[in-house]
Amino acid sequence: MNTVKSILWKLGSFKQMERGTLSVIRQTPNGPSCNFQRWDGKRHRSEYIPADQVPVVEANLLRYREFQSLVDQYVDSVSQQSRQERLAGAKKKRLPQTSASPRKRKSKT
Repeated sequence: MNTVKSILWKLGSFKQMERGTLSVIRQTPNGPSCNFQRWDGKRHRSEYIPADQVPVVEANLLRYREFQSLVDQYVDSVSQQSRQERLAGAKKKRLPQTSASPRKRKSKT
């Protein structure tokens, strides 16, 4: 399991990434030409990506997915650590037993 520090170090190592989707428009002799779609603030953006730039955009999209995976691992690690600390410091208190019988209806008077 990754420690929190190693996850943070890996997160800091990402220098290029992009979020969005890449869709093939057509095949060319140089490779596929694509349409790159993403949200930019509150606006949807669409950009033509020529065949020679497609590998760069694909690599950036892959890095973003890896980044998101590391963020999820970080949240899981910190949550688990927080839970352990909370449970270690808290004394277990038992709540009084409650009846499993249904509630009584109020009279309509």
